[in-house]
Amino acid sequence: MVRLRRWTPTQSAWTRHAAGSGFSYRDERGERIVDPVVRARLASLAIPPAWRDVRIAPHENAHVLAVGVDALGRTQYIYHPDWTAKRQIVTFDRALELSRVLPSARRAATRALRTVHDGREASLAASFKLLDTAFLRVGSERSAKQFGHRGLTTLLNRHISLQDEQVLLEFKGKSGVPWSALIEDLELVSFLGERKASGSPGRRILSWRDGRAWRRLSAREVNDDIRMRTKGEFTAKDFRTLHGTVFAAGRLAELGVGATVRERTSLVAQAVRDTAELLGNTPAVARSSYIDPRVIEAYDEGRVVEVGRGSGEAALRKLLLGSSS
Repeated sequence: MVRLRRWTPTQSAWTRHAAGSGFSYRDERGERIVDPVVRARLASLAIPPAWRDVRIAPHENAHVLAVGVDALGRTQYIYHPDWTAKRQIVTFDRALELSRVLPSARRAATRALRTVHDGREASLAASFKLLDTAFLRVGSERSAKQFGHRGLTTLLNRHISLQDEQVLLEFKGKSGVPWSALIEDLELVSFLGERKASGSPGRRILSWRDGRAWRRLSAREVNDDIRMRTKGEFTAKDFRTLHGTVFAAGRLAELGVGATVRERTSLVAQAVRDTAELLGNTPAVARSSYIDPRVIEAYDEGRVVEVGRGSGEAALRKLLLGSSS
C-alpha cells in the first residue's frame, strides 16, 4: 500500500467544469489542466457526470481523491483504493465482533417483543429483529418521499401480506429494486399481523400513538437502539455485512471446494451472485462491501465453514479466527 496523505474538500483543490459535451478541469490557480498524463488520471477516477460542485485532490496519494454532490443532493466521495481496503478490514472486523454479541441481544429483543406489543419499545424491538432476519436497509426519508424507495423505517402497513403463520414484506427498495422478505419469526409475525389488522395501509409499520399524535421510528433511533442492545458501536449496516458474509460462507461450503482454480473461481462467482440476490445488491457490490474477503481466501486454501454445527456466526468465527468464542 502507498503512503496516503489526508485531504479534505476545504483544502486547495482542482475543479471540474462543463465544456461542450464533456468536462474541463482547472487546478488550484484556476488554470486549465492540459497535461495528458494528468488528464488520464482524472479520467480514471470515473467521477459520475451527474455530480456537481466537484472538487479533486491535487495529490494522487490523497485518501479522498474527489468529492461532489449527486442528483439527490448528497455529498459523495471517491476514496483511494488503499484507504478503502483499510476501511473494509475495519468494517469486516466489526461485523465479526457483532456476531459475538448478537445472541444475547437477540434474546433481549425477543423478550421485549413478547412483553410489549405496542408503543416505541415494541417498534424498537421489532426493528432490531427485522434487521437480523430480513437483512433490510435502514431506510431514508428522502428516498421514500422522492422515489418511493423503502427501507426498514419507511415501510408501510400495505407492504405486509399475511400468509398463514408467516408474513411477506414486499416493496420497492434502494434504486427501485423489487424486494421481498418472508418472515417466520413468531414474535415478528404477531407484531406485523397486529399492524396489518389495526393500522391504515399508508401508516408506517414502525410507528405508535403518543397521545393524539402518531410517532415514527427514525433511522437514528434504530442505530441508537442497536448500540444500546449490543453495548458496541454497531449500526444497521453491520447486520447486512455480517449476514452477507455468513450466507456467502455457508453457500461456499454447500457448493464444495473445487478441484481446480478455474472451478473454484466459478463457484465463488456463484456464491457471490447468490449473496447479491439475498441482499438486493449487484454481485460487484456484494463482493466488495458485504462479503469478508477472508472467507474467499480461506476457500481458495480449501477451508470452509462447518455446516450444521452451531450457528452460522459461530462457524464463521471459527473459520476466520480459529475459535467460535
